[in-house]
Amino acid sequence: PVIKELNKKKIPIFSEIETALSFSKTKNIIMITGTNGKSTTTYLTWLMLNNYLKKKEGRAILCGNIGKPVSKEILKAKKNDWVVMEVSSYQLEDSTYIKPKVAAILNITPDHIEHHGDMDNYIKAKFKIFSRMDEKDFLIINEDDHYLKKLKNNKLKVLGFSTQKESDSFYKKGYIWIKNSNKKNKFKPAPLPGVHNIENQMASILMAISAGCDFKTIQKTLNDFRGLEHRIEFVREIRGVKYINDSKATNVDSTLIALRALGKKKNIWLILGGTHKNSPYTPLMPFIKKYVKEVLIIGEATPIIKKDLKGCAKLRDAKTIKNAIEIANRSAKKGDMVLLSPACASFDQFKNFEDRGKKFKKWVNEIE
Repeated sequence: PVIKELNKKKIPIFSEIETALSFSKTKNIIMITGTNGKSTTTYLTWLMLNNYLKKKEGRAILCGNIGKPVSKEILKAKKNDWVVMEVSSYQLEDSTYIKPKVAAILNITPDHIEHHGDMDNYIKAKFKIFSRMDEKDFLIINEDDHYLKKLKNNKLKVLGFSTQKESDSFYKKGYIWIKNSNKKNKFKPAPLPGVHNIENQMASILMAISAGCDFKTIQKTLNDFRGLEHRIEFVREIRGVKYINDSKATNVDSTLIALRALGKKKNIWLILGGTHKNSPYTPLMPFIKKYVKEVLIIGEATPIIKKDLKGCAKLRDAKTIKNAIEIANRSAKKGDMVLLSPACASFDQFKNFEDRGKKFKKWVNEIE
């Protein structure tokens, strides 16, 4: 109600990121948004830049939606440092004057519709990231994305990445290629599962190069990178059954990504559910039919998931993650995989997705 009243009276509202950036000593700002892959891409871009700037006695500051508030971190940045920020649609929605030097939109699929009202408002919020950028700035986009490929005609310097065709960055024969003028350079990607992780790395490489990072530092960073916690994270193998923590999958598209990345045969016990986010679960059906032995359903969204996924696999009401682990431990066979990839928010039973992932790992590690 307070916000509505302010809007009605045309009183300006400034987001936390916008307020914090007004105190920044550096204009070297990188912002990363998208429905999925933001945290991994932000962290990897920060690592590349920080490794590069350390040689020049500078540094990169990591902050934003990744868990370090911009207002807490921004004063650490000196004039020639770089600030690498993960920004959400919520943060962008209330920002008017932000102007990153480099920005990336990784992908756009339905999410947070319960907050934004509809898909158009969600996209509008995401697109605010480049609303004040100019021809000196770089916008990095996923050219395979239905909503983003149209941005290639933008007045900005738009760099595209693609796993399906040749672009400014593309994937071919196990390497990530970067096209620069008439030259092509290749990078060996970090050993992470799934096409989405190739896309994340392509975006990070393009951003790091746009910020002046050298190729040698980029490759060394990729060689050492093993991904983030709670993102398709291997936890443990027990009697030939692998347990995977993908608690960061808080929407349907993230769970699709995990099933695509891990699915080879019908051997997955999928733990699904939590707080419903107003998106249907039906897009999961073909992948569940192909790769999932049983869906163990937890949390508030249980009745909706049961209705949406009826007939595509055996559905069991597990109620909690702990119960789901116990069921899988009793029933899974050697060669199976137990995957926590909930496609839901965590707030019905946990503080956040990190809390959910940590508890999952704790309970898995307690199995004797």
